[in-house]
Amino acid sequence: MKERTYEKERAFLAPYATKSEETKGRLRPEEPCSMRTDFQRDRDRIIYSKAFLRLKNKTQVFFAPDGDHYMSRLTHTLDVSQIARSIARCLALNEDLCEAIALGHDLGHTPFGHVGERVLDRIAPCGFHHHEQSLRVVDRLEKDGKGLNLTAEVRSGILNHTPSGKPETLEAEVVRYADLIAYINHDIEDAIRAGFLKKEQLPAGPIALLGKNTSSRINSAIADIYRESYGKPVVKTSAEMGEALVELRTFMFVNVYEQANKLIQESAERMLNALYTYFAARPEELPPLYRELLDECGVPRVVCDYLSSMSDRYAVDLFKRLFVPREGAV
Repeated sequence: MKERTYEKERAFLAPYATKSEETKGRLRPEEPCSMRTDFQRDRDRIIYSKAFLRLKNKTQVFFAPDGDHYMSRLTHTLDVSQIARSIARCLALNEDLCEAIALGHDLGHTPFGHVGERVLDRIAPCGFHHHEQSLRVVDRLEKDGKGLNLTAEVRSGILNHTPSGKPETLEAEVVRYADLIAYINHDIEDAIRAGFLKKEQLPAGPIALLGKNTSSRINSAIADIYRESYGKPVVKTSAEMGEALVELRTFMFVNVYEQANKLIQESAERMLNALYTYFAARPEELPPLYRELLDECGVPRVVCDYLSSMSDRYAVDLFKRLFVPREGAV
């Protein structure tokens, strides 16, 4: 079965696509799977990881929204994966590699979205960036400290999915575009649903180019990447589309992300500051996995490991348990 996949890749993928049988391998050698390629195996390891399951209760934009149809960090991740596979398919790139990178790209995200990331980066001497933490999750924290032992291509793609990253494969570049397309377009829906925006407030230029609804905007962006990239060893947009995406991204940051962040900024800062200070002073109270890492990694890094692993709900409940007086307590 795996050999048939190799044959299909050799026959149908572009010459500059990343072939599964040509992977650079894993950090630790292990017996190959007889049925799945290494990239397919990575994908499976990620979706069965604890960090992936926790994404369902982590903020994307709006914290604890009053409604069932808002994006969470998990639904955003699935969105990125679907868009990445669509782009890879039309460019004859490796869909399995794109999917594995996309599913793992946000595993290290904090509770309370980018607010939580900024708080940890400010208070921890070691600094904190979610793309670096995502790699740490798959390398060191998952499977009770053993890590997932993913391939070099997936690990590099996870680390370099941000705008400042330097993707080493075209598939990783695909995920970087998919992330941008996903969070701009579906976050617009959430912002309108939450009353942060009205459709008529969206910038006219990008909307005229991309389309008036989410489906049209995603299709337009993917079609543009196809026109600019098909048959070439690159993944890129046209200059016009690139400018439109940047303008829409800037608009969303000013009018949605910064405003949504203000709603939870004070509470998130108070909770994460208190939790960080508490465990930095009492590392012996960390769960066993994290205590085992203290000598190797130091208190600041390990406390960040623990706090960033938390779902929104878990962080709130832990804060209450540690700092909010309980009825009848003396």
